[in-house]
Amino acid sequence: MTENKMAENRMQEIRIEKVTLNIGAGKNEDQLKKGLKLLEKLTQSTPVKTATRKRIPGWGLRPGLIIGCKVTRRKNAEELLKRLLTAKKNILSADSVDKQGNFSFGIPEYIDIPGLEYDPELKILGLEVAVTLERPGFSLKRRKIKPGRVGKGHRIRKEDALRFIRQLGVEVQ
Repeated sequence: MTENKMAENRMQEIRIEKVTLNIGAGKNEDQLKKGLKLLEKLTQSTPVKTATRKRIPGWGLRPGLIIGCKVTRRKNAEELLKRLLTAKKNILSADSVDKQGNFSFGIPEYIDIPGLEYDPELKILGLEVAVTLERPGFSLKRRKIKPGRVGKGHRIRKEDALRFIRQLGVEVQ
């Protein structure tokens, strides 16, 4: 398909499905409480705790051990993403985009995010951001009755995702 036809086709438009924020605390319970407070302050949503599923004796992990927290935003995801990208100075690496068009990046210090002030209780804390992109029609893979597969021509490729990221005003290196 040519660029003009793709621009006219509404089914080819890429949109943000969700933005997931994640803080790994390890076995440190104090760090986990700080992470929960930071995510709630940043998104005004209640974060959930994440637990291990596997046993890794070398790291002292066992199934069911709480090691982090996360929050997923679907509504107002684009506004949140723009704030988070500002913390990265609107620069992303092309390596942060996977083959399915999703991308992720880390923010080493939350004080870089506009609208958040330094909290002495939290000290310095970083987080990871994962962005999932989709096109109209992707819901067929999530439906309960007779789920289907997204066709090869309708999937989001890395080049499509990079073009979308540039449209957001982000420089890709």
